[in-house]
Amino acid sequence: MTSLFKKIVLSIVGLLALITFLGSFYTIDSGEKGIVLTWGSVSDVVGDGLHLKVPFMQGITKVDVRTRKTHAPATAASSDLQVIKTEVAINYHLNSEKLKEIYTKTGLDVEDNLISPRIQEVVKAVTAKYRADKLIFLREQVKNEIETALKQNLLPYHIVIEAVQITNFDFSADYNRSIEDKQVAEQNAQKAKNDVERIKVEAQQRIETAKAEAEAIKIQTSAIKEQGGEAYVHLKAIEKWDGQLPTYTGSTVPFINLK
Repeated sequence: MTSLFKKIVLSIVGLLALITFLGSFYTIDSGEKGIVLTWGSVSDVVGDGLHLKVPFMQGITKVDVRTRKTHAPATAASSDLQVIKTEVAINYHLNSEKLKEIYTKTGLDVEDNLISPRIQEVVKAVTAKYRADKLIFLREQVKNEIETALKQNLLPYHIVIEAVQITNFDFSADYNRSIEDKQVAEQNAQKAKNDVERIKVEAQQRIETAKAEAEAIKIQTSAIKEQGGEAYVHLKAIEKWDGQLPTYTGSTVPFINLK
């Protein structure tokens, strides 16, 4: 019985020794950093590869330091007090040289604790400087201002902003309707202006045509007078006459004056 008990104890000790030995090694993948915690406190930050730790005393928290993407909705007001809804997406990464400060001061949940609140603050501050209609036409400028402000706000927390995208600016239904009405009014005004210009052109064309016709008549009249007036007209008619007399009753011989 004693021999069996010793075997069981030795087996348990051996198993624990194996587990302890295997638990002394850990790996950090490429694109990650390992935060070494000794009795719960940060004692070191290691890079990728195979590492050794003290079992039961040390723990490892792996952190992805590659580019991440997150987005957050934001509601703000323009300078003319129009309610604007948008969604801002950002690409960012954690400063791998400052992981100890990040872990101890703010924690690793930076998206909910730091990024999303800063997006709300920055969007409100930037959009408040613009009228609602300008936000659409100056979208790239607004995006650049939001990106610059986010970089400045998050840099003290060792969060590096790589890029910012604004998916869209949404306005209230009433404001969207007013924009549509304004566009229709502008289109109608432009059409009316075009119609006026067209009428002017057509009228000028008619005037020029009338002038040309009057000038032609004037030239023809002058030519007739120079050729003998009425006698010239009769002569031209005789030249074109085919010699046939009219067959209906009451006709007179053309070009013959009975007086």
